[in-house]
Amino acid sequence: MIGKIEKVLEQVFKSLGYDTSIRVIKSNRPDLCDYQCDDIFKLTKLYHKNPIEIGEEVVAEINKIEDFDMYFKTVEFVKPGFINITVSDKFINDNLRAMQKDITCNINKPEKETFVMDFGGANVAKPLHVGHMRTILVGESVRRTLEFMGHNVISDVHLGDYGLQIGEVIFGIIRDQKKIEDIDIAYLDKIYPEMSKIIKEDEVIKEACATITKKLQDGDPEYRVLWKKILEVSKEDIKKNYDFLGAHFDYWYGESDSYNYLDELAGIFKDKNLLTSSEGALVVDVSSEDDKKELPPLLFKKSNGAYLYASTDLATILQRKKDFNPDHILYVVDNRQSLHFEQVFRAADKAGIMPKNSLEHLAYGTVNGTDGKPYKTRNGDNPKLENLFENARQIFIDKKESNKDMDVVDVNKIVNAILKFADLMNCREKDYIFDLNKFSDVSGKTGPYILYTYLRLNKIVNDEDVMGELTDKIYNEIDRNLRLAMLDMSSALEQAYETRMPHYIAEYVYNLCVECNIFYQNNHITGMKDKTNKSDFIQVINLANTIISKMLYLLGIEIPTAM
Repeated sequence: MIGKIEKVLEQVFKSLGYDTSIRVIKSNRPDLCDYQCDDIFKLTKLYHKNPIEIGEEVVAEINKIEDFDMYFKTVEFVKPGFINITVSDKFINDNLRAMQKDITCNINKPEKETFVMDFGGANVAKPLHVGHMRTILVGESVRRTLEFMGHNVISDVHLGDYGLQIGEVIFGIIRDQKKIEDIDIAYLDKIYPEMSKIIKEDEVIKEACATITKKLQDGDPEYRVLWKKILEVSKEDIKKNYDFLGAHFDYWYGESDSYNYLDELAGIFKDKNLLTSSEGALVVDVSSEDDKKELPPLLFKKSNGAYLYASTDLATILQRKKDFNPDHILYVVDNRQSLHFEQVFRAADKAGIMPKNSLEHLAYGTVNGTDGKPYKTRNGDNPKLENLFENARQIFIDKKESNKDMDVVDVNKIVNAILKFADLMNCREKDYIFDLNKFSDVSGKTGPYILYTYLRLNKIVNDEDVMGELTDKIYNEIDRNLRLAMLDMSSALEQAYETRMPHYIAEYVYNLCVECNIFYQNNHITGMKDKTNKSDFIQVINLANTIISKMLYLLGIEIPTAM
């Protein structure tokens, strides 16, 4: 929608001999205008002219265009070099009518590409905790946004199923003489933390676990039987939690699947003379002359012959290149892995497997408690994800008496909204404070507030008949503010898409809901006698709700039937 204004302005600038691209932005002073253009300063440098001279010349010409009223109510030059733009009621309503027919009409959709999304999969044999939530919530929202923008997206949970934690658990199973049929999620939840603590204190057992892991990777039949059982039990538990969060995966691959490609990968690196020996291990130099600080080499293979995450991640890139030939691979993994991915991406580029600019690490910050430290239970552990679900459910039910009688499906949708909106309203790169009591409120910047707004407006739409087409009339300033807010949808979506940051969508839908509630409180639709006015208002809130529901979908949030 902003692009339409930019196009009109560009034509005027070019007609006056100023051949440059124009950028229009939402005004930071909505009390003065709707949009603004600050490019006069850029032209001053290019054409060596006074900004006031250019600004007054351009604005005078804009005010002369024949179809001025189709776009603008006023266009004014403000010293020293700003163009203030207030759009016309007709422009607003023409765009809203177009959105009624096709909500995506104002979105600049890119050329279709293929994306593979790696959800930085959880390690099997470990219970899922609150830290795993961000991967799923951020990743799922980015996946939906990419698809909404017309791309082909292939998603892979990519479980960590071949690392040291498997060796630790197998050691524990053998030590405990556990029968294979007795290995369940309760046992895995107990044995992994226990073994993890032991190997920090006992180097002999740690080395034994590493040996088991290496033998498993080499195909030891006894260990593979146990590994398959661990994988089966873990996947069932992981899937249960991910299903609750509504996450979608096309593939449930794991690190183990990359082992079929390691020999070919090693051949590629050898042929390009990229492998060098360092204390018996094989490493890849990934440094660059323009590095501001030293980047350590990528450890490709340990001295005992074992492969690490870096080599299996490279083998997975090779696998995906062969299977899907993607234009981009995105990794949704916390920001503590930034160095790892920088090394892997550089190595993939050097080996000619995939260019570095096609590989993206969507890093995210930590979920912190109210003390500002990573979110923990009272005993200092990371809280299990399913316990977090139950805790959020109980807090919401306790908010008011009537919540106790709500449908279970509706409550689960609200719990999802509480968790997802709380996470996604924050810039993914930053840590955030997790406060379930605050996030469960129906007021404030919360998921329940968004859902409540939708249901409140939906009741009016369902109770009243929608009559006629939306007219060109705007009835008051509050009405105008809501209509303008709806036109901001395309900008929010494009920002979320280009940056892979869902908080732009969350921020937008919250602001839209604020405008909706102001509109609802100041325009009493049900008792209105003016049928045209009533029809216009119902159509406005109906379109607003269409936008809200679409934004909620992109955030992975479902709408309950009641609250």
